[in-house]
Amino acid sequence: MASPLDTADLRHRVQDCLDAELTTQAAVLAELGPDVDELVTAISALLRGGKRLRAAFLYWGHRAAGRPDSDALIRLASSMELFQAAALIHDDVMDDSDTRRGMPAAHRAFASAHGGRGWGGDSDRFGLAGAVLAGNLCLTWTDEVYATCGLSESDLARGRTVFDRMRSQLMAGQFLDVVESMRPWDGLPAAERIERADRVIRYKSAKYSVEHPLLIGATTGGLDDAGVEALSRYGLDLGRAFQLRDDLLGVFGDPQETGKPAGDDLREGKRTVLLAHALAGLDAGGQARVESLVGRADLDASQVEELRATIVGSGAVARLEDEITRLADAATSALGDATSIGDEARAALLDLVGITTARTA
Repeated sequence: MASPLDTADLRHRVQDCLDAELTTQAAVLAELGPDVDELVTAISALLRGGKRLRAAFLYWGHRAAGRPDSDALIRLASSMELFQAAALIHDDVMDDSDTRRGMPAAHRAFASAHGGRGWGGDSDRFGLAGAVLAGNLCLTWTDEVYATCGLSESDLARGRTVFDRMRSQLMAGQFLDVVESMRPWDGLPAAERIERADRVIRYKSAKYSVEHPLLIGATTGGLDDAGVEALSRYGLDLGRAFQLRDDLLGVFGDPQETGKPAGDDLREGKRTVLLAHALAGLDAGGQARVESLVGRADLDASQVEELRATIVGSGAVARLEDEITRLADAATSALGDATSIGDEARAALLDLVGITTARTA
């Protein structure tokens, strides 16, 4: 069987759909004049390429309900990529990230364009404004593509509750991440640090990355309640494993693969489950050293390597790898409870367990 990301030429068709939507939206904005062209340009740059995991989970959730492949399904799946683009643009603003997929983050690209033109005002402020509005456009287009995908009104009505929940919970999950980045961890028990970081994982990443797209597909397809419940458990466990892998890549990933500088999460000071486990595995001196370095934007290569070695030595990496394996196994077990889904969809969702958890970017 071909990769579930490529079966039915999935990635290519999703890209074609996104390209067509961007052409349509550019025509809608044309009456405003060329000054707004760079909004579409910034979004287009982000929507080129990518793994298309969220589109794939929606697609296979719908197929799991016994529904056939269709252009309407592909258009519905592509709405998840617009939603992902909004999340990435806003996330880069909040994290003050310089790059995304090896390119300047949207707010940096807007700021650079401002500076190059010699305009008045502050370049960074212009960049932030442009990125926020570009992300908001992606949110608007997500809803528009969902509503006009071509599935029946009854299909879309069944999926609307999950679709709306996904959008609301991600926005609040992003705020939860901001709260945790500011709220002190000093003196907290290790278990509470881990629980707080895991709560961010659930609502900032796991649900909108796997569970919600999968359930939008399943509910629009009319999957029975038992199947939806089983896929929900599969999706949440796999989504958490997905983000734990992302946390490891944020510290140990190859910049050529991730498109982000080495150790970027360390400079941003992200309060991750990985960091919580690392602090729990160190003595007071080791904890103090890690806390003195994490969150420093000027970390050099030697300090990044020092932190990496300390994190490995704390046992945190081994703990995360064990947890990823446990969650992947739990997702596989939950999928086994979805007895009503067909063999092709089941095989694809099983393959997606490995693709999601064993990735390098």
